[in-house]
Amino acid sequence: MLTDIEIAQQAQAEPIAKIAGKLGITEDELEFYGKYKAKLSEELFTKTADNKDGKLILVTAINPTPAGEGKTTTSVGLSDALSKIGKKTIVALREPSLGPVFGIKGGAAGGGYAQVIPMEDINLHFTGDMHAITSANNLLCAMLDNHIQQGNALNIDVKRIHIKRCLDMNDRELRSIVAGLGGRMNGVPREDGFIITVASEVMAILCLASSLDDLKARLGNILVAYSTDGTPIYAKDIKANGAMAALLKDAIKPNLVQTLEGTPALMHGGPFANIAHGCNSVRATKLGLKLADYCVTEAGFGSDLGAEKFFDIKCRKAGLTPSAVVLVATVRALKYNGGVPKAELETENLDALKKGIVNLGAHINNMHKFGVPVVVAINRFGADTDAELEYIENYCKELGADFALSEVFAKGGNGAIELAQKVVDAAEKPSEFKVLYSEDIPLKDKIKTIATQIYGADDVEYTTAAQKALTELEKLDTAKLPVCVAKTQYSLSDDPKLLGRPEHFKITVRDLQLSNGAGFVVVYTGNIMTMPGLPKVPAAEKIDVDSNGKITGLF
Repeated sequence: MLTDIEIAQQAQAEPIAKIAGKLGITEDELEFYGKYKAKLSEELFTKTADNKDGKLILVTAINPTPAGEGKTTTSVGLSDALSKIGKKTIVALREPSLGPVFGIKGGAAGGGYAQVIPMEDINLHFTGDMHAITSANNLLCAMLDNHIQQGNALNIDVKRIHIKRCLDMNDRELRSIVAGLGGRMNGVPREDGFIITVASEVMAILCLASSLDDLKARLGNILVAYSTDGTPIYAKDIKANGAMAALLKDAIKPNLVQTLEGTPALMHGGPFANIAHGCNSVRATKLGLKLADYCVTEAGFGSDLGAEKFFDIKCRKAGLTPSAVVLVATVRALKYNGGVPKAELETENLDALKKGIVNLGAHINNMHKFGVPVVVAINRFGADTDAELEYIENYCKELGADFALSEVFAKGGNGAIELAQKVVDAAEKPSEFKVLYSEDIPLKDKIKTIATQIYGADDVEYTTAAQKALTELEKLDTAKLPVCVAKTQYSLSDDPKLLGRPEHFKITVRDLQLSNGAGFVVVYTGNIMTMPGLPKVPAAEKIDVDSNGKITGLF
């Protein structure tokens, strides 16, 4: 079979103006970035403001495994299938980060015959949003350090600086650095560090902001440091938010592209779900609901991370009501959870499947806690046997979830017609959506609710540093904020080695940090790195470009 990039390069893309026309968007409402991608103007938001909202479909998954699940591929294929059965559909996805593209995870444009194109553009520079976010974050850092250098009128304590510089690349060398070592004229020496752009608060803010004015206000509310007497210092105190917003004035506009089958696709924002809140922008999702009858979107990693944050942070703050959840799994991944090595996953093993399927069961039960109908999509592979698939179908039905096979990787939208119809049926049911916890309960209770109700933990423990951070946060106006847990994606627990459905464990909180502009508290568990590193053999080694500008090796 052709590689993803070969399939994408052979596709006959339609001009983006024609794709926009399917949604009633005129050329005057587009800001073109070449022939096949465009940003959507503010005028379009005004024009569609009174349109009736379509139905919001969330695609999530079980905990990811080396066997692969195909969540984005399913999102794209499902949107194509909904279009094929006559539904006016749009898919709203996150933008890829260059870190995973050149590292190990890959891109975020789908795969096989269920992709979003132009694939090379999307996975590389796209429309420059990532660069704008990186620049805005680093401008804030530069202005903060300049304020200290130029007399430090705010008495900023250089040992209590909250903000870090960022880079949209996996570079472990920059996790912890010492800056300002060039003498008196070259900055005040201090400890510093870099995070990856998609873990930055600026990224989270862009994805949660409702307008340019809201964006500017949120940027001003970023907690950057404390003074020597413990007073919090915000970005607005060093007068950085106006210039930051100026850098982001185009980045806040959603990007329009298309699937291989011509279904309109919005790609905007890209926070990681194991560190940040893992959802595309509120503006893109809300606009998608105004433009189409069905808006298919996804949340990063497993439902214990992405979906929980989608519901408890994004939907809560943006007033969104999802109509159905599609939970993606594979036979191979479930057998891996049952203890089968990756090399042996092609062989039928019902015993391992029965042992590992409890991971799927946990995710089904968790999604039901939010009051939304669940459809399980099994991303089918050639080695899957009828006995294995029948067992999964019966298991899902026993837990009150519908079930459909998905073959979109090989067949595109035609491989998800049954799934699309079941999603339509699920979305027709009255929504009983509810968030998991009240904003009025203490931060500790919010954390414990997620840990016990979603992860299945017995309790939560706090390190001395975490308890100190919690005490500091309680002095600020954080009581009503939701929490964003930074946790391994590979397990329901905070230990990536505990597969299946772990029992009798505790979640250990090692730190808490206020994302004041974004409007949530980040809770760090386990060994989560906010600046990933490259693997032993990075994907970048296989990527090349020929003399004609044709890119190869990009998946």
